[in-house]
Amino acid sequence: KADVRGVTADVATAEGARTVLERFPEVDILVNNLGVFGACPVLEIDDAEWRRYFEINVLSGVRLARLYLPGMTARGWGRVQFISSDSAVIIPEEMVHYGMSKTALLAVSRGYAKAVAGTGVTVNTVLAGPTHTEGVEDFVAEMVGDDLPWEDAQRRFMAEHRPNSLLKRLIEPAEIADMVVYLSSPRASATTGGALRVDGGYVDAILP
Repeated sequence: KADVRGVTADVATAEGARTVLERFPEVDILVNNLGVFGACPVLEIDDAEWRRYFEINVLSGVRLARLYLPGMTARGWGRVQFISSDSAVIIPEEMVHYGMSKTALLAVSRGYAKAVAGTGVTVNTVLAGPTHTEGVEDFVAEMVGDDLPWEDAQRRFMAEHRPNSLLKRLIEPAEIADMVVYLSSPRASATTGGALRVDGGYVDAILP
């Protein structure tokens, strides 16, 4: 039977990250999945919005990893993951600020992996492709209109805005979670410092 406990905190702030640490002083697996996204012409993104995306999408994970990695290395086991995106390597024209933040996670993850080399702790990034969430449903409606049935809207969005996808559909969250579960397990002990794709073949490259 699972023992589920929670904490309410804004981990986009240093105070929020500390609140989480106080509630859970030790963790074995840290999955940094906080993020915001939205469409905006790049020349209209002001300084405050650039900073907001960096604080939420990047520094939230940076802070938590910095707080929890010392304990993991002391115990000789741990898993840290950063949920990035195909947008890290294929910057979407309509949300460059989002792509920037997801690219930064690749560097952060690789750097932390080097910092804990040889300790039994692994750090990786998951490159998620276009994924079906409530927020993405709103985004799809914004991009293709809200007058189409969902299945038709999804197909039009993928064809017009994400044509590289080999799935030709949005990925379900459980499909991303399968990779997260694997990377969190002892079976992934030799996988660290990597960027693993669950992108439906969206990134047109043989190597990650």
